[in-house]
Amino acid sequence: MTDLEEDILQTAKVWKSLGKNVALATVVATWGSSPRPVGSQMAVDDSGQFVGSVSGGCIEGAVVQEAQDAMSDGAVRLLDFGVSNSQAWEVGLACGGKIQVFVEPLV
Repeated sequence: MTDLEEDILQTAKVWKSLGKNVALATVVATWGSSPRPVGSQMAVDDSGQFVGSVSGGCIEGAVVQEAQDAMSDGAVRLLDFGVSNSQAWEVGLACGGKIQVFVEPLV
């Protein structure tokens, strides 16, 4: 476990000890180009504060929202994000990729 992973989990533990609702998001699969590797994590509290990273950019905003929804309804989520090679080229990226993120509320 890296120092960053320990910091993310430690922060989640502290938030829980303070009575906050917390969810953990983990990259569980990648294909092609992806900014973060499998195992990357992000902890989110019920106010939307987060630590760590599963992707960067606009995907993280979507993951934060899904994490808050998971805290509200108690359900886990498996999220898919991606861009095709042709779409990537249109916006100036070298290649496309996909990531899959598992979001779970911590109890």
